[in-house]
Amino acid sequence: MVGSSIAFLCASNSLDDIILLNRTKNKALGVALDISNAIPKNSDNTIHGTNDFSEIKNSDVVVITASTGIYLKNRNEIISSQVEMIKDIGKEIKRYCPSAKILIISNPIDVLTYFFQKETNFSRNNVLGIASSLDSSRFRYFLSKELRVKQTQISDALVLGEHGDSMIPIFSNAKINGKNVLETINSKQKEDITKQIQDYWKVLRNFKSRSQFGIAKNTYDIIESIIKNQTLSIPASILLEGEFDEKDVCMGVPIKITSQGKIEIQSVDFDKSEQELFKKSAQTIRNNIKSV
Repeated sequence: MVGSSIAFLCASNSLDDIILLNRTKNKALGVALDISNAIPKNSDNTIHGTNDFSEIKNSDVVVITASTGIYLKNRNEIISSQVEMIKDIGKEIKRYCPSAKILIISNPIDVLTYFFQKETNFSRNNVLGIASSLDSSRFRYFLSKELRVKQTQISDALVLGEHGDSMIPIFSNAKINGKNVLETINSKQKEDITKQIQDYWKVLRNFKSRSQFGIAKNTYDIIESIIKNQTLSIPASILLEGEFDEKDVCMGVPIKITSQGKIEIQSVDFDKSEQELFKKSAQTIRNNIKSV
């Protein structure tokens, strides 16, 4: 459903030609047939479904939303089968479009981003895990709800680290009407908002199967910035090589996609407690990587 939603946004906005790849060919064909009716009448773009990896040859952007199953309590429940899946997909992508930008949505996202990059040996700037931007959208939502303001009044609301229980909302960076939110909320409110962000997916599953539209829109924004050579600042999981004093781990950090499609890791001013939580989150991801 996430892949279909991303494809729908790309098609309905005439972004580019689209290939939908699924292990079940008929499913890919059916979704492509449905979405084809959303392509604007003045657009030359196409959408096609397949189960043949060779058809993604020379793609500019590849989005991976595949899953081997459904996790219920923790994103790491099916970690071993997901890692094997991402390695297999990585081999095919390396074969057919080694210069593509890779956007990984599948969970556990930080672990899979790490193993994909290691399997393919692609430049770290070409492999991004897309989830921290979704967590940041949820942070903005809860701040606006708690402070009873519109979301447009909230800025610089970043969630970094693991896309999991150790994720860190950066309250020291967030603002309401240009004013730091810490001047407005107390420690209890901080604690409640953090817990709500971490448990958002669990609450959502009480009403529907999983998150779909939020991650689709966040991913679409990144695809659009790459295809149209637009600058975009957004948090994403990327392999760190000394930034934030962390190495050999993929985790959510602020990045900037430049108009040339290059990736720049941005700095952020943590307070002391956030810095400690960031290190703890990095170690959590490393432990998950070692567990495979």
